Amino acid sequence: MDQSSTTGPCRLLLVRHAKAVPKDRPVDDFDRPLSDRGKADAPRTGRWLADRGLAADLALCSPSRRTRQTWQLAVAALEDPPPAVYDERLYNAPPSMLVSVLAERGKGLGSLLLVGHNPGIHELAAGLCGSGPPDLLERVEAGFPTSGVVVLDVPDGWEWLYPGSGILTAVWSPAD
Repeated sequence: MDQSSTTGPCRLLLVRHAKAVPKDRPVDDFDRPLSDRGKADAPRTGRWLADRGLAADLALCSPSRRTRQTWQLAVAALEDPPPAVYDERLYNAPPSMLVSVLAERGKGLGSLLLVGHNPGIHELAAGLCGSGPPDLLERVEAGFPTSGVVVLDVPDGWEWLYPGSGILTAVWSPAD
């Protein structure tokens, strides 16, 4: 099998970083740490993934402090955590950049986990959702809460990520 591309079904796990300290603090946005609530919620995200057997071959993470902290707290709950790549292109990236990184990094892999930021990660999730249970589609359209997870199946592989190409299978947030 040619490992340079993955055709056929793939799974995408989108995770929004946990709640960070407010932007009005005297710290650069890139360096904002998690708030106390974020530090409590991020491990719950990892437990939710583990409890449902949702695993990834690779974790892609924005290198910002809050996304790194989210992943480090969530990954502790995973039995067999994937390797993580901190890619500077993911920091506050628009959906088009997120898709480019997923297609590039996903070659040969069946599942990816992406820890990112709003509004890009929400716009990506909402844009990729082509089908799924109506109640879940409504939740994704309404927003992407901090520490939330959106699970999409991508039937045609990473090279074929386009609006409406994903099948929404699960949505979760700490408020659930």
